[in-house]
Amino acid sequence: MNLNLKKYPMLSLADSVEKLRLLSIDQLPQLCIELRKYLLDTVNISKGHFASGLGVVEITVALHYVYNTPFDNLVWDIGHQAYPHKILTGRSKDIKNIRRKNGLNPFPCREESEYDVLSVGHSSTSISAGLGMSIGAEKEGKNRNTICIIGDGAMTAGMSFEAMNHAGEIKSNLLVILNDNQMSISKNIGGLNNHLKFLREIQYDKKYIKKNIFSQKKTFYKQSNIKNSLFSFNSIFANLGFIYLGPFDGHNIFSIINVLKKIKNKKGTYLLHLITKKGKGYLPAELDPIKWHSISASHTLSSKCISYSDVFGSWLCEIAKCDKKLIAITPAMCEGSGMVKFSRLFPNQYFDVAIAEQHAVTFAAGLAISGYKPVVSIYSTFLQRAYDQLIHDIALQKLSVLFAIDRAGIVGYDGKTHQGIFDLAYLRCIPGIIIMTPSDENECRQMLYTGYMYNKGPSAVRYPKDNGIGTLLTPMHEIPLGKSRIKRIGKKIAILNFGTLLKNAFFAANNLNATLVDMRFVKPLDQCMILKLCSNHQFFVTLEEGVISGGAGSAVNELIMMKKIILPVLNIGLPDIFIPQGSQKEIRHDYQLDKEGIYKTILYWLQK
Repeated sequence: MNLNLKKYPMLSLADSVEKLRLLSIDQLPQLCIELRKYLLDTVNISKGHFASGLGVVEITVALHYVYNTPFDNLVWDIGHQAYPHKILTGRSKDIKNIRRKNGLNPFPCREESEYDVLSVGHSSTSISAGLGMSIGAEKEGKNRNTICIIGDGAMTAGMSFEAMNHAGEIKSNLLVILNDNQMSISKNIGGLNNHLKFLREIQYDKKYIKKNIFSQKKTFYKQSNIKNSLFSFNSIFANLGFIYLGPFDGHNIFSIINVLKKIKNKKGTYLLHLITKKGKGYLPAELDPIKWHSISASHTLSSKCISYSDVFGSWLCEIAKCDKKLIAITPAMCEGSGMVKFSRLFPNQYFDVAIAEQHAVTFAAGLAISGYKPVVSIYSTFLQRAYDQLIHDIALQKLSVLFAIDRAGIVGYDGKTHQGIFDLAYLRCIPGIIIMTPSDENECRQMLYTGYMYNKGPSAVRYPKDNGIGTLLTPMHEIPLGKSRIKRIGKKIAILNFGTLLKNAFFAANNLNATLVDMRFVKPLDQCMILKLCSNHQFFVTLEEGVISGGAGSAVNELIMMKKIILPVLNIGLPDIFIPQGSQKEIRHDYQLDKEGIYKTILYWLQK
């Protein structure tokens, strides 16, 4: 989609930050209107993150107008809010292909633009990285500024507090902009959220007004066109050592520019608190920012099959009806993990801990010690952020905690930072853990129950961001640990499948007259089945939607070597790279994990 001069006259004049800075300040409100309109028009075509970008239009324009980007460091947290930034930094014509295969990255990416100083996808990294950049800038001595833009949702993560604690002590030249829209993907919760609410609601009190916000007393800043603006010595940020400014209207371009210009010429560690509206300028998104957080291409597709996330949510409700010891935990992913119904029906058994994966896992440890049965619902790529807690606080103490690992395998459009391809490799080395890989929605249901009933340590069920295949859901029962199932009997070749690629493996098995086994468990491995197959097959193939290095196939290799069996083994999975964005179908095709690709890979290997 090219910029239409008649439709976007001001945005056409500001198709680079250099040209943006040539505009008069009086032209900027019109630019913001057109930028928001362009974002609305393009995301309807490209799909992708939506409401967050609408809420930071004025902030983005003001930052590029005041600061000398890319010389000055502009650090975006997560990246949901970075679409306007991409549009203003020379990528307006390509925004229509964002998140698509070979298109713009869904988040800021250093490889894509010099304006993207930090590649991001996970939350709460901006202040830590920005602090490092600010120290580097001081040593460089060229008056380079560093500005971090972080949402109030991302501010709840421990890493943000760690960084603020450090920054308040160092006193480097750093500006943190708190984009306070009272949302992450879900509504924000917790003590920090309550504190920000207090700061938003505190009334303008003339007796605290001082003429200069940069006075040593650091009290309040008066700005005639902003009501309720203040410097609060009671803010957590001020007590951590920041010079706290705000809260201000994050949609008033003039006031934002005014305060940024004052901060730019001062040294110190500042936090600028801006109040914004997620979905600003598009009424449906303003009224329902959760629904409009992202527009997905998959939303336009219909399926009669239930999703794996919904299988999990239904299972939770069914267990909770008869077991008050169940406690379900999510790190701010209620909607995505299929937990909305459960949270409403069983509020006393549900905890959203905000964007705090490490806390979620150790919180579960405390509940398990207290005699409860915690279930941690978490995306594969986010569980990486709590790896030490999983080992140190759960596995080492042999605590019975079930991890429902959503978005395992290829996720698709969110790209490298969100592909859930490492969990089998990083979980398999943990002593005592049970790892299950369902091949359909009923298997997922039964494995969740099996893991929940296991009382000798942690268990994990990993399932994809996908719909099931229409399998009938049956009454719950425990699956014998480490027990696989033969799905097809053939000759010479044995295909050992781990997970939901089973439906694709049938094509190869039928065409090659191969034995097909649904392994179900990565740990404990069904050694008896593998050794039995070794005795009457000439070739082994392992199949998984995860990295080959250290994954499920590696477990099979290790067993065969340990038993001194001479047998060729082909491991099919994902290579030792970060997997780029695209649809799940495109990625599986590119890496030969669709049915034709699996068949051709095996056939080529046999003919070598």
